Amino acid sequence: MKKLFETIGLISLVFFSFFYTEKITNVIKENDDILNEIKQISHQYKIEPINAIINNNTIIPGINGCEIDINKSYKKMKKINSFNSNLLVYKVIKPKISVNKKYDKYIISGNKEKKEVSLLFIVESNTNIDSIVNILDEYGVSAVFFTDGNWFENNNEKIIELIENNFIIGNLGYNYQYNVTGVSWMNTIVTKIGNQNQTYCYTEMENEELLNICQNNKSYTIIPSIITKDNPLIEIKQNLNNGSIIKLDINNKTISQLPLIIEYINSKDLDIVNIKELLNEELD
Repeated sequence: MKKLFETIGLISLVFFSFFYTEKITNVIKENDDILNEIKQISHQYKIEPINAIINNNTIIPGINGCEIDINKSYKKMKKINSFNSNLLVYKVIKPKISVNKKYDKYIISGNKEKKEVSLLFIVESNTNIDSIVNILDEYGVSAVFFTDGNWFENNNEKIIELIENNFIIGNLGYNYQYNVTGVSWMNTIVTKIGNQNQTYCYTEMENEELLNICQNNKSYTIIPSIITKDNPLIEIKQNLNNGSIIKLDINNKTISQLPLIIEYINSKDLDIVNIKELLNEELD
């Protein structure tokens, strides 16, 4: 019994020693000039997150915020024993409302605080996309190709080539008709042959059945903010905004105007990014 009390006493003494040491360490730390300086300037570096905007069945992505990670910043500066703003460490503040995995809404735009737009090309059964790809490659532009299921089945090598060149493959269904089997099959192929871990559906108007199918397959459903028809360049000039998602058919008119379209967008100080980047809520 005596030995038991001695053991308990020893454990209590060790515990108290650790507790007391930690208390002393915290007191010293709290009075450290480096730590206090980090705390004093922390509010200057804080950027509040921007929530995604939900309006009925539509959503526009938000933007992450950030703030100084006080403890990690302190540890880095303590090694050199002086304050240095270049050693500040930041942590992400995620928005309370986010587009992330929000598959039950139609995405209609990127965040308008970012100077980015995205191009979508519609690939139907007998489409030849080589001219479009060559122009995009020439300008160093990434884009999304929404492909019809029949085209997808008959152009496996081209699909692999597009993915390897950092283009995104979207799911157009079969003749614009979506069904559970078709969406699941195309999505599985796309995610297995490349590093594309997110899939996308396309529509130009709200369609509850389509949205449910795509939601169940964890695909984002895109409604473009600019749908070009007769004269793509003029239509884009009239409607271009930060965050625009621009739909282009693949035809002679688009092919002839695409260089001018890219140059016009660039002249407006907008970056052309693929849809994955456009929906990314990371802070620039």
